[in-house]
Amino acid sequence: MKKMNNSPRPAGEYAAYQAWAREPLKEAPRVSVVIPAYNESERILPTVGAIAAYMSSRDEPWELIVADDGSKDNTVALLQQLGLVNMRVLQAAKNGGKGSAVRRGVLASRGEFILFADADQSTPIEQFEMLLGPVSNGHYGISVGSRALLSAEATKKSVLRRVISKGLQIVVRFGFRIDTRDTQCGFKLFRRDVALDLFGRQLMDGFSFDLELLYLAAKRGYKTIEVPVEWIDAPGSKVDATKVSLSFLVDLCKIRINDIRGRYANSGQPELKLLLNNQS
Repeated sequence: MKKMNNSPRPAGEYAAYQAWAREPLKEAPRVSVVIPAYNESERILPTVGAIAAYMSSRDEPWELIVADDGSKDNTVALLQQLGLVNMRVLQAAKNGGKGSAVRRGVLASRGEFILFADADQSTPIEQFEMLLGPVSNGHYGISVGSRALLSAEATKKSVLRRVISKGLQIVVRFGFRIDTRDTQCGFKLFRRDVALDLFGRQLMDGFSFDLELLYLAAKRGYKTIEVPVEWIDAPGSKVDATKVSLSFLVDLCKIRINDIRGRYANSGQPELKLLLNNQS
C-alpha cells in the first residue's frame, strides 16, 4: 500500500477543495478527470481524495467523472456518500470492460482537456502538469504517460511485467508502426476534439483499447507525445500480466481486421453518437 502523506495541507488548498466539493461549477470545466472503476471499494476513496485535493489546488474549473463498470461491491455507494457536487458517477448495468468504462466517461465529459487515470493511482496525479504542457500549447493532441522512457521512474515493477511489456512494445512498434513505446500506461491526456473523435470510433472494450486509440490517432494524423512519469506497480492490482498479454495479442489481430473492413471509417457506436448530440 502506498504511504499516505499525513502532513497538513495549506489552509488555502483545503479551502479550494471545500469550494469544489460543495459549490457547483459556474463555468465549463477546463479539465475533466475520468477514472474507470470496477470493484474498487478498497482503493477508490484515497484515489478520489488525492485527485480532488490536487486538482482543486490548481485554481481552475475541473470535474471528476468515475465510470463504474458494473461493480458488484460497494464502490458506487461509497462514492455517492461523499456528496461531491462536481463529481459524477456513471453506473453501468453490467461489466463491459475497461475500454467501455473509459469511453463512457470521456464522452460524458465537458472539459477542454480530458485526463484518463487508473483507479489504483499507479501514476500520482501530481504528474498531470507534465502531460498538460505539450497538449495545452497546441502542438500535440495526446500526451501519453510513459514508463518506457529512460527518465521515467518505474518502481516495484515485477520482472514478469517488465519482460511482457518489452515484448509487446516490439510487436506494436514493428507490427503496427506505432512509435509510442508505452501504449498501456493508464495515464493519458487528450485535447477535447481529439478525444471525442477517437473515442467515438473506438470499438475495443477490453484492455487493448489504449492501443486501438493510438493506432487510430496515427491514422487520423493526431500528434502524440510520450512524457516520462513516475509509476508504481500498485499492490492489489487486478491485472494478470500473462493472461492480459495473450488477450492483447488477439486484440492486435482484431484491430487490424477492423481496419481492413473499414469499421473505423465512422463511429461504430450509434448510442454514443446520440450522447454526443445531446451534449452539443
